[in-house]
Amino acid sequence: MNKKLIAIAAAGTLAAPGLTWAQKSTVEIYGRANLGFDHYQAKGSSVAGQDRDGRFRVFDNSSRVGFRGTEDLGNGLKAIFQIETGVNVDSGSNTGQNGAANASTGFWASRDSFVGLDSGYGRLTFGRQSIYWLNGVNAQFLANYVNTEIPWTNGTNLGRISSGVSIARVSNVVQYTSPTFGGVNATLSYSPNAQEAVQNVGAGTDADGAIWGVTVRGVWGAFYVQGDFAENNANKSLATGTQQKAKLYKLGGSWGYMPGARVGLIWVRTDTNNQGGLVPGLAAADDVYQDGWTINWEQTFGNVQVMAQYGWTGDMKDCDATTATVPCADSSSSGFMVGARYFLSKRTWLYATYNQVTNQANQFADYTTASITSTTALTAAGPNPLGADPKIWALGIFHAF
Repeated sequence: MNKKLIAIAAAGTLAAPGLTWAQKSTVEIYGRANLGFDHYQAKGSSVAGQDRDGRFRVFDNSSRVGFRGTEDLGNGLKAIFQIETGVNVDSGSNTGQNGAANASTGFWASRDSFVGLDSGYGRLTFGRQSIYWLNGVNAQFLANYVNTEIPWTNGTNLGRISSGVSIARVSNVVQYTSPTFGGVNATLSYSPNAQEAVQNVGAGTDADGAIWGVTVRGVWGAFYVQGDFAENNANKSLATGTQQKAKLYKLGGSWGYMPGARVGLIWVRTDTNNQGGLVPGLAAADDVYQDGWTINWEQTFGNVQVMAQYGWTGDMKDCDATTATVPCADSSSSGFMVGARYFLSKRTWLYATYNQVTNQANQFADYTTASITSTTALTAAGPNPLGADPKIWALGIFHAF
């Protein structure tokens, strides 16, 4: 169906009766379907019985349907909205490949959805929105291109230390994005999120459950730089009443050295006080952190784009060796991805990828969320598949509409 006809019809339907002043509004229906056939396995675990034999799957990565629009209010001011819903085309439900729930699918407005105002003074929006995890053009393999990427590239899946403290798409967010000055702009985000849930639950007294973050971006010709910081206070131990707080850092830069070609580097760090005891194998109140790096590369040759990543994490640091049941030594990982896309058109392509993570004996970094796997959930209860090495090869098709 012609999008212009949809916009005209929707604008007429949504207009309030009795209004006589001029209005110029548009509404667009859009989306994407990203599905394929893959093979997953995770062997070599140092924990008995936690290997995952290989199996074939039909996967769906981040398929969605959305509505977005603007209304010109005059004098450079616009009303804007977006309602975007994740859909699992492979299952028709809100579950991923292994039957686990995916909070970004299966419900209205499960993905970034908001309403707000946009002007020369910036953009202010309210709704369910992304904080911290996006990388701009520094790395787009996960959401825009193929089936998945190195887990810690966006700073959310470093393994043990990320359990319960990472930040991605967050509900109840107020977000302000500044105008661009000299190639630089910034986004400030705040969510009361689970504040009421942690305020007076269990032992202890009042606790702050807010999540907030800031992203700064800079574009200078072919160079793109992005820095992110976020703080997650939305976890509290019901048993002890103690407050778990996590701080997340990310800095990346890339160079588009020719059309369709880019190389870049991203550094991430997660730091948590572990008061809630969410990091498996460590005592509550053990303040720990971990760093990760990813090198990203892509280049286009006619209708074919090739892409590759290599990344690694260090061991978890500042652990209390006297209280840890799983040591922080040998908690590092390394991983890589190689892949290619064949463009059938600007909106449709075929792709093939191979992903692998090598975990040391006390780590279980894995592909989760949209590329969810069959490994044990990342919980303190365990047993976790420590030392297992996930591998995924995939063949897929992507279509945007």
